[in-house]
Amino acid sequence: MAADQRGKAATLALRRRLLSSSCRLFFPEDPIKIVRGQGQYMYDEQGAEYIDCINNVAHVGHCHPLVVQAAHEQNQVLNTNSRYLHDNIVDYAQRLSKTLPEKLCVFYFLNSGSEANDLALRLARQYTGHWDVVVLDHAYHGHLSSLIDISPYKFRDLDGQKEWVHVAPLPDTYRGPYREDHPNPAVAYASEVKRVVSSAQEKGRKIAAFFAESLPSVGGQIIPPAGYFPEVAGHIRRAGGVFVADEIQVGFGRVGKHFWAFQLQGEDFVPDIVTMGKSIGNGHPVACVATTQAVARAFEATGVEYFNTFGGSPVSCAVGLAVLDVLEKEQLQAHAACVGSFLMELLGQQKAKHPILGDIRGVGLFIGVDLIKDEATRMPATEEADYVVSRLKENYILLSTDGPGRNVLKFKPPMCFSLENARHVVAKLDAILTDMEEKVRSCETLRLHS
Repeated sequence: MAADQRGKAATLALRRRLLSSSCRLFFPEDPIKIVRGQGQYMYDEQGAEYIDCINNVAHVGHCHPLVVQAAHEQNQVLNTNSRYLHDNIVDYAQRLSKTLPEKLCVFYFLNSGSEANDLALRLARQYTGHWDVVVLDHAYHGHLSSLIDISPYKFRDLDGQKEWVHVAPLPDTYRGPYREDHPNPAVAYASEVKRVVSSAQEKGRKIAAFFAESLPSVGGQIIPPAGYFPEVAGHIRRAGGVFVADEIQVGFGRVGKHFWAFQLQGEDFVPDIVTMGKSIGNGHPVACVATTQAVARAFEATGVEYFNTFGGSPVSCAVGLAVLDVLEKEQLQAHAACVGSFLMELLGQQKAKHPILGDIRGVGLFIGVDLIKDEATRMPATEEADYVVSRLKENYILLSTDGPGRNVLKFKPPMCFSLENARHVVAKLDAILTDMEEKVRSCETLRLHS
């Protein structure tokens, strides 16, 4: 039987038999069998259309014809490794360099964001001669062993914290120790990093790097206060370390105001290393590390080559160039700014109507809606968030939750997500919340009725 003729139940049974249960599905109680995607929409085997509010990987839209065409045409001619001279890799590096600060002018190409962050860790250690890493609480930087070690989101459920990893508080002005009423939360949270560094140094540890997602996603769609990164970079560099900005989920115009999310922290702020992945290939496995000449030269001084069989292949670079073309031609960065601000405005109107909406934060098409049980304590409304996501799915809208309390609705749709999509999604959210408030008065009754 052809795969496209197999029913959903049969596919699910095969998956359960052949794949590990740790390879989880969205909506496990009633998974969707997706067979096609186009733009900001995905379609199941029955032809039902879903609005995709989750998929930041399909950055310029699912199966964008120009990206598909670029991959197909290059595949027909040549697909080999980067040890051969080829125009695509240098053209792509040159195009990327024009989007970044001048100092970030050396590029390494890889297959995934995890590989990019692993290489960033190697670069930092080689350049500084140090080993230790400072990360933010609840961070996630990838699934390789080296990155699980620097991802509190993962290691707390596994082997625990290594002695060379130091965790600073998440710069969350809604739930963290320094909130929206603090006179200078950027300096206050950066001082926490300084304290963590000093504590490590007192134990004889030496800091190689500070890793941070420019906008922490798994932490709950967090927007760090402006000025936080420059302050942190000062503390880290004085300790002999480098600043690594993980742009894997938030770069490439998603924030609207800027091409890179770290630029929200000020025009003069420049990380030492920037990692990128996911969105830069629109679903094709391509990733990149950008760094300075000084860091690259220290890495080169080992005499050990860096080689990645598929990283920087002609096809991957053709895809990367096509994504940049689409971003430019369709003005998707400006589109993200326009639609994102409209979506924030609509959600803000709902906040006045529904007490469960505790905080609405975001920039461009990176938005979090923090659901709470109580305004005074800001206790996460975890079960309610699950219920809302499940109901949205019934209404053909795909959304997911994140944050330490799994109570933050996260919006990271393809960049072609429209004003009409925003209106439709918020109208459905309003109806679901209204219905929930009428029928469900507490977490306990929610469990009984869900």
